[in-house]
Amino acid sequence: MSVRTRTWVFLAGIAGLAACYVWALTGLPGFGNYPGPYGDILNHVAVAQTNATGVVSAINFEYRGFDTVGEEFILFITAVGVSTVLRHLRDEHEEPDGQEALTATGPESSDTLRQATILFIGPVLVMGWYLGLHAQTSPSGGFQGGVVLATAFLLIYLAGQFLVFRRFSPVAIVDATGAIGAGGFAAVGVAAMLQGLPYLDNFLPLGTVPGAVSSSGTIALISFFVGLEVAAAFVLMVSELLAQTLLVGGRR
Repeated sequence: MSVRTRTWVFLAGIAGLAACYVWALTGLPGFGNYPGPYGDILNHVAVAQTNATGVVSAINFEYRGFDTVGEEFILFITAVGVSTVLRHLRDEHEEPDGQEALTATGPESSDTLRQATILFIGPVLVMGWYLGLHAQTSPSGGFQGGVVLATAFLLIYLAGQFLVFRRFSPVAIVDATGAIGAGGFAAVGVAAMLQGLPYLDNFLPLGTVPGAVSSSGTIALISFFVGLEVAAAFVLMVSELLAQTLLVGGRR
């Protein structure tokens, strides 16, 4: 296929996608005019049924959990694909001894930037864990918490410490963490089926106090696994992209 043909195919695809977006947006109700009924029903019954005051998390991990597990595996597969391709490209240009030789340690950073990023690493880690573990109590969840957790690791790189970033996020551990997160989410559903329940049915005790950390059964557990998977996926992809840029094997 020639370059001109590929360009026209690309433009046709973009035009079709834009048309679909415009069609979808024109069919949305006006702001403040939600037609219902599903949102109204869930706002009415979710807290009583799940003991989770974070209704959005209850929807994601309870009422439409099967959709959410698919979305999480999309991110997981994306991270696996990025790391597989980049590692293959680096392997084609590795040094004879198989060791990755650094050509740079990271961006040049000022003392002010370095101190600021190091200062925020701890609070960002705490915030990420809080968001990931409190999906059942507040507007948070595993995805938000996972992204914030990944940001804490990236702050190390922004401080100009690429080698330290690599040591704190070794590839083998990050790979395993992502697999545990994605597999744990799916395993919760399988555990429900082994008890004769529907896939991802909430089979754990809901607790006695709505909105408590110990409430909501599997919602809190699933949010934890999602946080692990999301954090690992983002750290892995950024780590592989940085390695591709900063390692001899990834330089043209």
